[in-house]
Amino acid sequence: MKKGQTEDDTIEDNCAPGKAPVTGVAIIETYLKNLSGKPGVYRMLNADGKVLYVGKAKCLKKRVAAYTHPLRQTVRIRRMINETAAMEFLTTHTEAEALLLESNLIKRYAPRYNILLRDDKSFPFILVTKDHPYPQIMKYRGAQSRAGDYFGPFASVWAVNETLAVLQRAFLLRTCTDSVFNNRTRPCLLHQIKRCSAPCVDRISEADYRESVEQAQLFLSGESQQIQRRFAAVMQEASDNLEFELAAQYRDRIRALTRVQAHQDINLLSLKDSDVVAVYQAGSATCIQVFFFRSGANYGNRAYFPVHANEDDAATVLEAFLGQFYARSVPPGRILLSEDIPNHELVAQALGVRAERRVELAVPVRGDRRKLVDHAIVNAKEALTRRLAESASQRKLLKGLAAKFGLEAAPDRIEVYDNSHVAGTKAVGAMIVAGPEGFNRSAYRKFTIKGVKGTGPRESADGFSPGDDYAMMREVLTRRFSRVLKEDPDRTGGQWPDLVLVDGGKGQLGVAAEVFEELGIEGVNLAAIAKGPDRDAGHERIFRPDRVDPITLQARDPVSYFLQRIRDEAHRFAIGAHRKQRSKAIGKSILDEVPGVGARRKKALLHHFGDAKAVSQAGRTDLEAVEGISSSLAIKIYDWFHADR
Repeated sequence: MKKGQTEDDTIEDNCAPGKAPVTGVAIIETYLKNLSGKPGVYRMLNADGKVLYVGKAKCLKKRVAAYTHPLRQTVRIRRMINETAAMEFLTTHTEAEALLLESNLIKRYAPRYNILLRDDKSFPFILVTKDHPYPQIMKYRGAQSRAGDYFGPFASVWAVNETLAVLQRAFLLRTCTDSVFNNRTRPCLLHQIKRCSAPCVDRISEADYRESVEQAQLFLSGESQQIQRRFAAVMQEASDNLEFELAAQYRDRIRALTRVQAHQDINLLSLKDSDVVAVYQAGSATCIQVFFFRSGANYGNRAYFPVHANEDDAATVLEAFLGQFYARSVPPGRILLSEDIPNHELVAQALGVRAERRVELAVPVRGDRRKLVDHAIVNAKEALTRRLAESASQRKLLKGLAAKFGLEAAPDRIEVYDNSHVAGTKAVGAMIVAGPEGFNRSAYRKFTIKGVKGTGPRESADGFSPGDDYAMMREVLTRRFSRVLKEDPDRTGGQWPDLVLVDGGKGQLGVAAEVFEELGIEGVNLAAIAKGPDRDAGHERIFRPDRVDPITLQARDPVSYFLQRIRDEAHRFAIGAHRKQRSKAIGKSILDEVPGVGARRKKALLHHFGDAKAVSQAGRTDLEAVEGISSSLAIKIYDWFHADR
């Protein structure tokens, strides 16, 4: 850097438009002079200012100096060095703090050259609330801000639902919301089928209900055997007293508890709160299996397939995975690994900072814990085998599609576009993405179609004549590709498709071709898929710009099934987005848009006039008669509805 110039100035100068940026080793060397030996995090940026790589270092100066010798690096890192046009740095107090920051930045920027964990969905918990005299038990996902006891995490929503069903049978706790609870006048269906004790209508005392809540919490804490023995004693006592109906109720509760215990394939009471993380590599791909154990109970498992370079070994991928995985969830007290990682102590220290307590990283070699790890490895191997088989089948289908369409190579990214609306209203466009790994749902996009005023005699409120699919498709494609031209003009960010497939016939294909011509887009294959003459599946026709006649596929052709599947997925996504728009509109009122009218005044107006239409037709004097409506506000409301008169 020049004297008196800041790091941001260097980035702006080197990434300025119209100037050929200095990249590679030359730009990296300019930062070495002023770098300290402190721990910290560094970011490598390309000429467009996009983050290429995020790394952490115990000594920033030494770590960055290593990049000035590209021949000692892997092929992936050499490519990254060649693209580097600027760097950013942030020092930290400790290396553990740098590791945590690195994980957060990787999650935020998803750099191209880092090992990436793509699945960032949070895990579900079970929440027993504390802000009500009769606590509610519920499924919960997100920030743990509500007062209550949280149990989990569970590996899947299915595991949570299964556990909630057992808790309902065994402890008869309410699952309804507080508003429903407060407005009940008689027991609901759950009480009739013996899934709730109906505290909403005082069918159980507060003390007895509290006891049931405590028993449920003991069960979730791993004390299921203790609860089962207690229920057995109560059942026997009721039977001895000839209270057979009460005895039968406790018998059913015991059966519910036993049913859950039978599903615990691995249940080590000595394990307490632990995660088991196992890694397996094959065919330049990696699968990581995570098993969740809480209070000695198996809360399920989930498989992950991190994206990384071929030269990354299992230990390196596992270490990168741990940092990103526990950046979004609090680690338990013990994590069992299938193999040791390069920076064992550092990662343990960083996870301890994240959990605000000591976290043990262990690689068991014998005993029950090793059996757990081996079991996780077997699951990882089977999951990866299935994924590789599915990928091979998918690649075969893509090659077949390329042959049918006359493409030069099998497409890596297919974008399918569809629209959904009712008579032109609440129109929504949808884009789905498919490739060698199947559907890439994180890349799906929906477009709330804004529209331009048409000329049709039955033009809708949204600005489209009913059935004006061409204008909708034009808007969606224009917005999508105008944005990608701006964000990724060099086509290096993985946002460009190899094939664009629009739902429809020659008309939709013509619209897509016009949009591409207007935007100057070349090198992207276009096609349209239409149903057969009788609009039946299995006889689809494919239209291509370079062919006069459509391509007709055989009904049992695997490529035909593949096209049906991706078209149906586009339909599903578009219709789902459209239904959400309609659901939102159903709950809206014309009063919601009136300035100065909030929830309380809206309620007062509706109570006074009966409905929103009557409010819109009311005079100023009538509006002033409503409680909370001043004369000035009455004038505003009147003018709002009578502005055109």
